[in-house]
Amino acid sequence: MTFSSPDAASEPLVDPAITPDDKDWTWTLRERCPDCGFLATDVAPADIARHVTASTAPWEQVLTRGDATARPDPATWSPLEYACHVRDVCRLFEQRARLMLEQDAPTFDNWDQDETAVADRYGEQDPVVVARELSDAATGLAGVYARVTGEDWERTGIRSNGSLFTVATLGQYGLHDLVHHLWDVGVDLE
Repeated sequence: MTFSSPDAASEPLVDPAITPDDKDWTWTLRERCPDCGFLATDVAPADIARHVTASTAPWEQVLTRGDATARPDPATWSPLEYACHVRDVCRLFEQRARLMLEQDAPTFDNWDQDETAVADRYGEQDPVVVARELSDAATGLAGVYARVTGEDWERTGIRSNGSLFTVATLGQYGLHDLVHHLWDVGVDLE
């Protein structure tokens, strides 16, 4: 899994059919997402672990669908590709939360999700394996958040673009990603 930027001398990996997502989604910490309906402030920090579990459990079912490996159109990831991304989001956010709990104000390496999708061949992975890996990654992320208490919720970390997160807001921000991608594949958690 590629969690950092490529070497300056190397060509970035791209899928010509997919428009890279270079938006700064931190606005979801303040506003309801008009697509999936998620609002970060609706989730109390102490409930993040429970929400991680609830918003990743449907993937096992999604990955058994007949269309799991098919892109709905050339410019949209398949459910399998979204599941791989969600798995990697859980892994990355677990790493980042652990760093924030172990170090003072760490700075996170850049992660190019689109490059990772190409480099790791998301569309060619085995849905059964991805379902298991996603479940394991979600369990790891939920486990970190289940143990956070007191002032540790306010420990900070800085994303490579300068965005400042607390352990709480990192968890809320990550939850939007998990919920939004279920919405992308037609699953409504309500």
